[in-house]
Amino acid sequence: MWLDKLKIAIVQKDTDSISKLLDDISQIKDAKKLEELQEASYLLQEASLLLNSLKDETLNFINQTKKSIDFLGSTDMRNSKGLDIRL
Repeated sequence: MWLDKLKIAIVQKDTDSISKLLDDISQIKDAKKLEELQEASYLLQEASLLLNSLKDETLNFINQTKKSIDFLGSTDMRNSKGLDIRL
């Protein structure tokens, strides 16, 4: 059951569910077969890759947003003290 929930959370990229499942990882102790433990190991690796990927995407978005804010700030007309007319 725990493995199925983890699979679903990974496919749905549901970080909250992954976090809750990791908090409740003690349920994997009930695994009866080596295959289930191997599957859990694989799924945990996939969850780690997913979380790192989402973290990188978030960091890129934050950096792009900062660049956009800096650009918009540099083009703000309120910062100029007067008319800049050159003949």
